[in-house]
Amino acid sequence: MCCDLKRRFLLLYATQKGQAKAIAEEIWQQAGAHGLEADMHCISETDKYNLETEKDPVVIVISTTGTGDPPDTAHKFVKKIQDVTLPPDYFAHLQYGLLGLGDSEYTFFCNGGKTVDRRLQELGAQHFYDTGLADDCVGLELVVDPWIDGLWLALKEAFLLQNKREGMSSDAVASLSATPHVEHDLNLSSEVQNLKLEDERERSSDVLTEKRVDIHLVASARDKEPSLVHSVPPVSQSALSIPVLPPEFIEVDFQGTHGENPHLSSLISEGTTFEVPVTKAVQLTREDAIKTTLLLELDIADTDFDYQPGDALCVQCPNNVSEVEELLRILGLSEKGEHFVCVKVKQGTKKKGAAHPQHIPERSTLKFILTWCLEIRAIPKKAFLRALVECTSDAGEKRRLQELCSRQGASDYTRFIRDSNVCLLDLLHAFPSCKPSLNLLIEHLPKLQARSYSVSSSNLYQPGKLCFVFNIVEFPACPARPVSWKGVCTGWLSELVAPLLHSSETRLGTKRGCSLTEKISIFARPNNTFHLPADPSVPFMMIGPGTGISPFIGFLQHRQKLREEHTDWEFGETWLFFGCRHQDQDYLFKQLERFLENGTLTHLKVCFSRDSSTAEVAPPKYVQDVIRLYPKEVVRVLLKERGYFYVCGDKKHMADGVSDAVVDILSMEMEVDKLEAMKNLAVLREEKRYLQDVWS
Repeated sequence: MCCDLKRRFLLLYATQKGQAKAIAEEIWQQAGAHGLEADMHCISETDKYNLETEKDPVVIVISTTGTGDPPDTAHKFVKKIQDVTLPPDYFAHLQYGLLGLGDSEYTFFCNGGKTVDRRLQELGAQHFYDTGLADDCVGLELVVDPWIDGLWLALKEAFLLQNKREGMSSDAVASLSATPHVEHDLNLSSEVQNLKLEDERERSSDVLTEKRVDIHLVASARDKEPSLVHSVPPVSQSALSIPVLPPEFIEVDFQGTHGENPHLSSLISEGTTFEVPVTKAVQLTREDAIKTTLLLELDIADTDFDYQPGDALCVQCPNNVSEVEELLRILGLSEKGEHFVCVKVKQGTKKKGAAHPQHIPERSTLKFILTWCLEIRAIPKKAFLRALVECTSDAGEKRRLQELCSRQGASDYTRFIRDSNVCLLDLLHAFPSCKPSLNLLIEHLPKLQARSYSVSSSNLYQPGKLCFVFNIVEFPACPARPVSWKGVCTGWLSELVAPLLHSSETRLGTKRGCSLTEKISIFARPNNTFHLPADPSVPFMMIGPGTGISPFIGFLQHRQKLREEHTDWEFGETWLFFGCRHQDQDYLFKQLERFLENGTLTHLKVCFSRDSSTAEVAPPKYVQDVIRLYPKEVVRVLLKERGYFYVCGDKKHMADGVSDAVVDILSMEMEVDKLEAMKNLAVLREEKRYLQDVWS
């Protein structure tokens, strides 16, 4: 009995969009195969665990959201452990291992996990296993899979050490050192299923050898290169280690066509939603520009929607109608689209903590679920691929899906699914014998997320109006998808406002079109730091190429209105660095000159990366290059006058280059080495005077 108790460990997860929870569930599933019991809870469920008295090892899986914040489910936990009155030995009894999830495209990589890890250490907790930091930019599985592999030995060593300290009998200790064989309810005897492709199994029911032969025939008939649908050695000749088959936990009952779908606001838990009309739509780029950029104006006069320049709004958007129809056709449910379905948890499911997904109504039409609730464009996780294997009848297709979710096929998964943005529809076209059930889609497809956009206006300057700017996202055709796609939200918005664009000229400041009768649902996403300085006399610099200029239009509108209303105030100088490809094609806001003329904007520096120049010295192409031309001004504003520095736009190709330029400027002007300059920049970030609003 004592020995069994010592095999328990506490498994906590903190998730924003479900990623950390899915990984925790994978750990929970594998634990049984190692003779261990994972007591799994969301970190917010503080009534179900108590770290102050916890004696068993603790495993924490935590994601990062926003600009480095812990997920919403961890806010109370983080606030509690950051209490400065806690003694340094508060968690001295605690042994833990932590897996942090993040995206290196963002400045504060894995900061949610790092914050918890650092604070637990400060309070005396000890690692029984090294911290893992997984990067969604290159593929979480590159760190997650080996981290989970090593977890079991680390846990057993922790149990052995703990038992020896507590004087456990030598027989009980010895029993822990052996890996027990536990028959799993999912017909798997370990955390992976080893698929042996031996000649004697040629006639067996799973026909794995036949699948291997089929794939080689097809591959040799075409080419020697791997693709989404076929493999080459060594993957095609490997015995495969594939994930545990996730237990089903959703049950779907089809009903009649009578009833009403729930209101869209019931799908949003992040804040109050508002239905508002679009009153204006303007194309800011010329027709021959590489990207199409639109500005939309919303009427919020009759709502309580409140915002500051620098905040964001979220738009609730549907999936593409034709994609939903195609999915219904492939699933054989075209005739059932308008039928209501009742979704509930399957009785007797083996899934730990199975619960009704919050983003799925208990009763709605099938088409409503596929249109408004599920992210059908999501890149399928390996657990989803593993489940799809069981829905596939063709032997060759089944084998390839097994390869793509296996350890041996990790690089193929990254190349042909993750990097190619392959979605469920692409898979169903590529593997036509795969016929998943509706409950499987509800179990594995994530929630359709609202899309976030920076506000590009000031409520002080334009009362009752809200503007935002976006590029229409384009996904080019690829081998897995013969046609190009537009972004889920930007494609929908562009079609929605087409009548406004057609009833007005296509440049800003020209004839106004009529308002749309159809409304869009939005909710606010305040930004706690990316705001104008509280003291108007403080100078600041803004760097915003492309649509990164969006929040700064709101900044300048707000500043102009303040200057008009408070003529006795002192206002600091303002700098704006803007860049685009071509001056005559995508210079988004040429009325910036007006801000210069009325004194709202002190300095405007622009660059055009694709325009040719006849000058002897070629002008700088990118904003990071322009910044380097003003080193003394940057140092004066940031250090001598304690001003602010705002960066908005693309992370990888711009924001990193800007921070490198600032580091070089600090190093040169302060006459210190680069490491010291980087420390100075880190201090500016900590003081919230070097601020970023970036995306990947």
